[in-house]
Amino acid sequence: MAHRISIALSLSALLVASVGFAAEPEHGGGARPEAHAAPEHPPEPHPGPRGYQRVTEPPGWNSRPANFDRGAYQHNYQAARSYHIGAYRRPSGWVDRHWGYGEILPRTFWAPQYLVADYWLFALEVPPAGYEWVRYGNDALLIDISSGEVLQAEYGVFA
Repeated sequence: MAHRISIALSLSALLVASVGFAAEPEHGGGARPEAHAAPEHPPEPHPGPRGYQRVTEPPGWNSRPANFDRGAYQHNYQAARSYHIGAYRRPSGWVDRHWGYGEILPRTFWAPQYLVADYWLFALEVPPAGYEWVRYGNDALLIDISSGEVLQAEYGVFA
């Protein structure tokens, strides 16, 4: 029993001693150099963003027009701005090419992993009913989801 008490006291003393060594004194009494010297100029306060609003869906993003003029869409555009997002992984066995309006995009390229559901974040128009934006490489294609026909192409949307 006395042996257990002496072991417990020894462990307690060791614990207290290790805590004492780990704590640093508030005022360095020795000639120890400062690890982090004060900057020459104090940092300026940052006021933070003003008028910032979180990016959300635009009004009417899900009210797709049922009637639309196909001729207004049939264009191949060069995007005004490119967006850096994750890497594009083309299905194996396919080669890269440019698609234009009127062409039929194979079903493989408009599978769910290629759909651009948040099209408004990339300055793409609201797709009409029955159409979806899909990513093909660096391009965004507006396709008819029943046939795969490309209604509009925006080249260089993604970088």
